[in-house]
Amino acid sequence: MYVRSTLTLCLAAGMAAAACAQQDAALPSAPDPQVASQVAAGHSTVLFNFLLPWQQAEEGKQSAGEPAGGDDAVVTMFPHPEAARWWLSGQANIILQGRLPFHSLYEGPNSFRNSAEYKTSMVGTLYGAVRPTHSVRYNTDLIFDMESAGGRGLSEALGLAGFTNLDVVRNPNLGSTPYIARYEIHQVFGLTDKTTSQDANFFALATEVPERRIEFRIGKMTLPDFFDINDAGSDSHLQFMNWTVDNNGAWDYAADTRGYTVGGMAEYDDKNWSLRYGIFAMPTVANGIDLDWAFSRAHGQNSEFELRQSLLKGRKGTTRILFFANRARMGTYREAVQAYLDGIDPTPKITAHEHFGALKYGFGYNTLQEITENLRFFGRFGWNEGQHESYAYTEVDQTVEAGADYAGKQWHRANDKLGVALVSNAIKKDHQNYLHYGGLGFLLGDGSLNYGRETIVESYYTWHLWRGLFYSVDVQHINNPGYNRDRGPAWVGSARAHVDF
Repeated sequence: MYVRSTLTLCLAAGMAAAACAQQDAALPSAPDPQVASQVAAGHSTVLFNFLLPWQQAEEGKQSAGEPAGGDDAVVTMFPHPEAARWWLSGQANIILQGRLPFHSLYEGPNSFRNSAEYKTSMVGTLYGAVRPTHSVRYNTDLIFDMESAGGRGLSEALGLAGFTNLDVVRNPNLGSTPYIARYEIHQVFGLTDKTTSQDANFFALATEVPERRIEFRIGKMTLPDFFDINDAGSDSHLQFMNWTVDNNGAWDYAADTRGYTVGGMAEYDDKNWSLRYGIFAMPTVANGIDLDWAFSRAHGQNSEFELRQSLLKGRKGTTRILFFANRARMGTYREAVQAYLDGIDPTPKITAHEHFGALKYGFGYNTLQEITENLRFFGRFGWNEGQHESYAYTEVDQTVEAGADYAGKQWHRANDKLGVALVSNAIKKDHQNYLHYGGLGFLLGDGSLNYGRETIVESYYTWHLWRGLFYSVDVQHINNPGYNRDRGPAWVGSARAHVDF
């Protein structure tokens, strides 16, 4: 069974912590969103078992005269053979999060709870791909991934627009049964014989590709694999953990509650720029697991322009501009509030005022700039029209983010990383009124609202212990959780173990 084999590999890598996780009627994974259970006693023994492989490896290096933690350290348990026409790899990610009590004048059904709490999530993925031909100009990749997720998020992953763990999903009833995460056909059509190198990965196996080319993908996927990517702020397994730090919170991208959808996309790549467009299935209800297959009435369209041009000579820089437009059976906040004020509904209920063909649209800006060999700055801005209900990702109508990361090369830990980010999220007036009068979204609902921007500061340190084994500590400070000045601030601390194999 996939879960058993994944856990076995994790344990062999020193990840004994998985055995300490109490498996609730687990939850699944998402676009990265997924879930958790609770960790029991024995942490000191677990930590010793985690560190033992690394300690033995470091001792072996030192006895052989090799510097510990060298810049060329292997970062996977089993390195992938170069130029192979197949790919088989996996990862497991375990996150333990805890929260201290915080000030709260009241709580509602969807509140971030103010009591002390800790939860654990685990996500395991097996990546598989094959490249049927040797052709560089007309390359094909066939991709198939399996995934499993277990556990729960703090407060059942409710009460925050910028939730603290991207590995948890919002539906605690789906369980940890393995599921197909991705199946894709990836086709490249080269427009020139001139080639450029690329790092082979489970989405594209070729090490050389035409400099100018058109790429097509069709199948099941998650949109953040290809849109809104930021090298310093997109990876919840080795970098930041917060939903609205790793993704643009105002981008309500097409996805089921696990974060996946079905559709197709096309991409044009040139030397310094790219242009991509995709159309994908929307869920039948907000935050739902089932997709609406009638693309004529419900779909999400996404387009992005990417410019690879630096502001500093000799350094890397990238800018991305994203647009999206979703059509689905959505309600409007103003209509739901008006029905409540007119006495039609006892409380505002947006699901009672949904209409087919409703349009939700917005845009995002994403930038990354390398400053030195080790230091990078990044930022995002996002906006959507905010009148229609938040439907697929999170309850954010506007977001602004800035952050930086720093590699540990100067202290001889080239694969270690230190990062800090600040993100501030907001919602429009109609959305505010809906929550103020007691309405519930699929994430938020304190029963009332004294509105203020939800502002989050997150910092982490990721430590590369040995081969594909990484550990991280992470701290998040949330001001006005759920946009409510009557609650918070809240502190969340996290410990993460990650293995690539």
